Amino acid sequence: LWGPHAHLRDGLISALVERYSQAMNSGGHELPLFPRAGSRRKRARARHKPCALKELEVSVSELGLGYESDETVLFRYCSGTCEAAVRSYDLSLKSMRSRKRIKKEKVRARPCCRPLAYDDDVSFLDAYNRYYTVNELSAKECGCV
Repeated sequence: LWGPHAHLRDGLISALVERYSQAMNSGGHELPLFPRAGSRRKRARARHKPCALKELEVSVSELGLGYESDETVLFRYCSGTCEAAVRSYDLSLKSMRSRKRIKKEKVRARPCCRPLAYDDDVSFLDAYNRYYTVNELSAKECGCV
């Protein structure tokens, strides 16, 4: 920010100096130099949690599979990022997309957090006392694929 934009740099510096002196005059606790840096760091950390197995206790009806039942099941699912699992394939795919060599196709240039194995089948009674068994409902192990 030199030359014609020097006034922007100077304005930013004077604003930071002013904020710093206010913080020092108030004991340094009431007015942080960068007020939202903490919440920004928390959001950044939340985005970068590694791929992991999580679980929820839900009713069978909440699963969205068309069954009407008040029975509850433990639903395990995979959640998180796979940044550490990026391979040459992913980098090359990203490059081809940015160069418009691969256009409107639905391709992902990074691995996804998905189940590698599933729990045992889940059985339950519906609201009409009919017995059902659902396979591959809950994740048992997660990984980046």
